Amino acid sequence: MQQALVNMLTMQHNMNSRVHPDWLEQEFAWYRAVWIECAELIDHYGYKWWKQHTPDMEQVRLEVIDIWHFGLSALFRDGRDIAQIAAQIERELADFAPAGLGVREATEELAADTLRTRQFCVTRFWELMHAVDLDFDRLYGAYIGKNVLNFFRQDNGYQDGSYVKNWAGREDNEHLIDLVAALDRGAADFAQQVYRSLDARYRELVAR
Repeated sequence: MQQALVNMLTMQHNMNSRVHPDWLEQEFAWYRAVWIECAELIDHYGYKWWKQHTPDMEQVRLEVIDIWHFGLSALFRDGRDIAQIAAQIERELADFAPAGLGVREATEELAADTLRTRQFCVTRFWELMHAVDLDFDRLYGAYIGKNVLNFFRQDNGYQDGSYVKNWAGREDNEHLIDLVAALDRGAADFAQQVYRSLDARYRELVAR
């Protein structure tokens, strides 16, 4: 687990540095991004008892991955390096046992804690992972896929507004799910495969 954590933390640092080279000194409000993503998750899962709704679990899990991106970013504090953060995550999870909360309840617990502390609680996030039926291996594969998509967006004009997020009637996140499902997550060049697949589909459907 520790090497996978180091890999994800390194990728997150690289992504944040792409957006702002001095991101560590900016004190961005990562906690705010976390609770807003929690709200988006609930919207995909459903909360309106007055109308029929079927939870979109693929989108729910994508929101969990987005939360993890922001949560990892929030853990870069107090001068700790990547190895120290990874070791701390492992220590916090060593005795973790899921409480069996439902999706809404686990999401609300994480959002409430994030708003109260303005930090990111790994164990509350792990509770949410269990609630949406995500294990660590799936989290890792999905995280890499979404991180690559974030780089792909940046490479194709996300910051200046020229990037097209909707490809032939579906969001790029949805295309990512399809593409990752067809690839070997254990391959050494998995990230590169994801990027090439995104690039090919984007050129086919959008940038013709």
